[in-house]
Amino acid sequence: MSPDLDGRSTVAGRYWHSLPDGRVQCDVCPRHCKLREGQRGLCFVRAAQNGQVVLTTYGRSSGFCVDPIEKKPLNHFLPGTPVLSFGTAGCNLTCKFCQNWDISTSRHMDTLADAASPETIARAARQLGCKSVAFTYNDPVIFLEYAVDVAQACHRLGLKTVAVTAGEICAEPRREFFAHIDAANVDLKAFSERFYKTVCGGQLQSVLDTLTCLKRETDVWLEVTTLLIPGENDSQAELEALTGWLVENLGSDTPLHFSAFHPDWKMRDKPATPTSTLIMARNIAQKNGLRYVFTGNIHDETGGSTYCHQCGQKLIGRDWYTLTAWNLTPAGCCAACGATCAGVFEAQPGAWGARRLPVRLSDFRLTL
Repeated sequence: MSPDLDGRSTVAGRYWHSLPDGRVQCDVCPRHCKLREGQRGLCFVRAAQNGQVVLTTYGRSSGFCVDPIEKKPLNHFLPGTPVLSFGTAGCNLTCKFCQNWDISTSRHMDTLADAASPETIARAARQLGCKSVAFTYNDPVIFLEYAVDVAQACHRLGLKTVAVTAGEICAEPRREFFAHIDAANVDLKAFSERFYKTVCGGQLQSVLDTLTCLKRETDVWLEVTTLLIPGENDSQAELEALTGWLVENLGSDTPLHFSAFHPDWKMRDKPATPTSTLIMARNIAQKNGLRYVFTGNIHDETGGSTYCHQCGQKLIGRDWYTLTAWNLTPAGCCAACGATCAGVFEAQPGAWGARRLPVRLSDFRLTL
C-alpha cells in the first residue's frame, strides 16, 4: 500500500542492517554506504533516520514525459508504442560522462518538481494511451520501494513496466525489483573493471551478475546499451571481449545498442564518437554472433533497423524513432522466410512516432 502523500516523501527502506558501531548499512547496491544518523548515501536519496535507512523521494519525480519506446532504447519491446517516462533525483554511480547529470547529481529537493502516487501514474499512463511506464532519467534501483509500488499499480491496469538501469544492485533487492519489471535496458558501460572504477565509481562484475540473473532467472525482456567513448572503451579488443561475453552468457538474440558519446559533465575534453566507430562496433558484434545490433545517437537507418537473422529481410525499419517498415507476422516471425524474431511484439506496431510529450500530472484529469 502506498503511503499518504500529503507532504510525505520519506518511507522506510527494505534493504539495510545495523552495524555494531551504531551506524546503519544500506544493502540496496554494492556500494554498501555506512551511515550515521542524518547522513545520506552517495545516491543522496537514501538516508539514515531514526536508526534505519529511509527513501526520501517516494512519490516525487524530476518530471514526466511520454516518449517513443525506442528512446529507452528498446527496439524489440512493443515497437512504435508510447511509454510514460519518469525518474526522481540522484544516482548510485558517479559517471564522469553522465548525459543526465543535472538529475543524477542533484542535491536539491526542488529538482523533484512533480508529485504523484503510484495509482495516479498508472491511471495517467492509461489515459494517455501508453502501453507501458518507464523508470528512467536516473537509476530506478535507488528508488526501489517507489518503483515497485508504481509497477504493481501499472500491472493492475494492464500496463507493462520498463527499467532503464546501470544494473548496480545487490542480489536480494534485485530479485524483488525485477519481479515487477517487464522489460529492461541495462547500461553496460564498458568491459573493464578499470573503467568502472575510475570513470563510473562502480563495479563491472555486479553489472554482469545482473545481466546473467535477468537472462537466466527472470522473464524480463532484456536489451543492452554501451555508450562508446573515444579512447576509453572503444578499442577493438574490448569490443571483441564485450560482445563475445554477451553471446556466451546472454545469447545471440539479445539486442545490443552502441550509442554515440557527446562531450558532457566532466568529460568535455573527449571528442564525440565518430560514426565509423559505431559501425565498426556493430560489425564486430555481428561477426561474433549477435543478431540484433543497433547504432544510436546518430542518423543511421541501416544501423537502427532490425533485420532477419536468417534471410536478411528488413523486419522493422527505423529512421530515428519513427518506424518506416514492418515485415513481421502477427506471431512475430519474418514475413519472408518465417524465422522467429526475438522480442515482445503485438500483431501490429504502434504509431506514436518520434513525438515527445511533457506531462504534469498535477494538471491531468485522472478519471477512470
